[in-house]
Amino acid sequence: MDPKVERQLVVFDFDWSLADQDSDRWIFEVLAPDLRRKMKNLKNEVQWTDLVASSLRELHGRGGTREQIEGALKIMPFHPAMIRAVKTLKAKDSPQTTFLCLSNANSVFISTILKEKGLDDLFEEIITNPAEWDPSGLLKLQRRVDPSGPQHQCKVGCSPNMCKGEELNAFLERHQPAFDRIIYIGDGSNDFCPILRMRSEDYVLCRRHRGLQRRIEEEGEKDGLKAKVFYWAGAWEVEELFKQF
Repeated sequence: MDPKVERQLVVFDFDWSLADQDSDRWIFEVLAPDLRRKMKNLKNEVQWTDLVASSLRELHGRGGTREQIEGALKIMPFHPAMIRAVKTLKAKDSPQTTFLCLSNANSVFISTILKEKGLDDLFEEIITNPAEWDPSGLLKLQRRVDPSGPQHQCKVGCSPNMCKGEELNAFLERHQPAFDRIIYIGDGSNDFCPILRMRSEDYVLCRRHRGLQRRIEEEGEKDGLKAKVFYWAGAWEVEELFKQF
């Protein structure tokens, strides 16, 4: 470990990064596979967060319950090695580690799963799309960036609902002084924007064979990626890497 690192920030994407599945898709694969197929067919035509929201309304309309959704979330794959890895790193006295979740899922999916895994106190902040249960049991989901208000200015390819790069910068502004090191764990193409904001002393832990790896290999050098990249496929490899941090 670098002796100069006293404060570090660990940033996790949620789906396929902290968790071992995609929560938006998992719910419908478990409870309504026909809606999952519909989402797959429409994903290039409808903004993803809006598509999940409409699918949740359709599921509710055919009798899907809060209890069913929470039950499906609680059994979603989540590797024990990842739980060990984050708990062990958080418990270390040195360096002092702050955890941030930066996800295109939603607040209810993430909080339900974290509570089930005993990780509800892991993150300093969870930056994601807001969701809440209404009295009828409908999970109401909205984009983090309201489509009727000012839009983010990302030119790197973030989805309209949120620019992860802008959100990371805003978090860093709220949590001064600067962290000695940032470690970003991600998998998707929308994780490319925030890692471009990172410094040469920072680390990216990129999951293999997914969109982020493709963008790093195709665009990283020309877009000025400075952070050191480590690749991983299974959560046990993140646990190995965390032992070095």
